[in-house]
This record gives sequence, structure tokens and C-alpha cells, in this order.
Amino acid sequence: MIIKITKLACMTTVFMLVASIAQAEEITVTQTDKTFKLKGAKVENLTIKVGDSIRFLNEDPWSHNIYSLSDLITFDLGSYPQGQSKSVTFNKAGKADIECAIHPVMILHLEVK
Repeated sequence: MIIKITKLACMTTVFMLVASIAQAEEITVTQTDKTFKLKGAKVENLTIKVGDSIRFLNEDPWSHNIYSLSDLITFDLGSYPQGQSKSVTFNKAGKADIECAIHPVMILHLEVK
């Protein structure tokens, strides 16, 4: 009986982990006209779920360098030209400011729930 309960508990845990991974999304945020845009509209604040990733797609004719020095996550995607994209996955809850090292007016306030 104990073995069956333990096996059931393990299977339930695995199912829950797989279900949470399956629900993760990739959100595309473009860089257009030196602004962050989501589905064509300027975005300054964005809320996503733990496990989601953001694909930063450069649609400008010049390079961008997206980075964050926030406590939640630190990354620097390096400089990349028009037509290229780079992704970041957010694995814990919290807040982060995401910026462009080349264009200081570009700031995205992110909340991960």
C-alpha cells in the first residue's frame, strides 16, 4: 500500500512539472523605432509567468543590445542587427528592468508572476 501511494505521489509530481512546462509561453517583443513593442503597440510594462521566455526581435535598421542588471535576472544579449532575435527565459518571480545599452530611452519594466 505504501509503495502504491509513493508511486502515485511521484507520478503526480512529474505530471505537474510537465504541465507547468507545457504552459510556458514564448512572447515576442520587437524593437521598432527605438521602442519595445508587443504585437505592434509600444509596451513599457509587461507581466509574464514564471517559465515564460521573451524573444527580443530587432526590426530596426540599426543594432540593439538588450540587457538587465536587475536582482531578478542579469543578462546581456550583446549587439545584434535587424532581423535577428535573442531569447531569455524567466525562471523565478519578481521584477526586472530591461534596457537597450545603445538606446537609453528603451526601458521595459517586467513583472514575472
